Amino acid sequence: MSVARVISGHHGGSRNFTSDAAQFLSDEALVAGAKMGHGSFFEELHGRHRERMFRVAHRVTRHREDAEDAVQESFLSAYVHLKKFDERARFSTWLTRIAINATLMKIRKNRASREVGVEDAADVVELRDCVANPEEICARSEQKAALRDAIAKLRPTLRNVVELHDLQECSLHETAEALGISVAAAKGRLFHARAALRRAAEVKARRSELMRSSFRIRH
Repeated sequence: MSVARVISGHHGGSRNFTSDAAQFLSDEALVAGAKMGHGSFFEELHGRHRERMFRVAHRVTRHREDAEDAVQESFLSAYVHLKKFDERARFSTWLTRIAINATLMKIRKNRASREVGVEDAADVVELRDCVANPEEICARSEQKAALRDAIAKLRPTLRNVVELHDLQECSLHETAEALGISVAAAKGRLFHARAALRRAAEVKARRSELMRSSFRIRH
């Protein structure tokens, strides 16, 4: 369902004198009016920020349709939760965060739907080329699964940086711009995220070694 249809459904699709004045108002004034129920004010916000949100989403997904879907979902979410916007940040910053979350969510869903088929195909090729060492193939698959699990367990601010910079291969500048933070902040979050992932990998390795040792002792 489109943003325009949702707004018209809530407000009867009527346009009044505020619709002509809306284009001259600041984002803050438009948000205040939209919170009071003026659908035309949110329509103006949508028109004002749609292209920028698309650029942000497309930079991450590198896929036009996925970016368009993410932007649509972002504006619908922003409209539904507008009253929760406390205006401590700029509306554009708040909207960008929603867009990033929607975009990354779409990427995760796409990745999950593709993973089984892609990994099965890759395993077939590897098995054909390296039949003598199936344990290595199994270990590699386990490592991928462990990394995905570790990333999913990071707190959102760290997970988003890793997904944008390391998985989607955005530059630090692009990552910072997409998240509405400074390059220094992005670099700091990336450092802490990678440190957390290293710790998770070390814990996983220790547990695996303990399990192997326990197995050897029992047998």
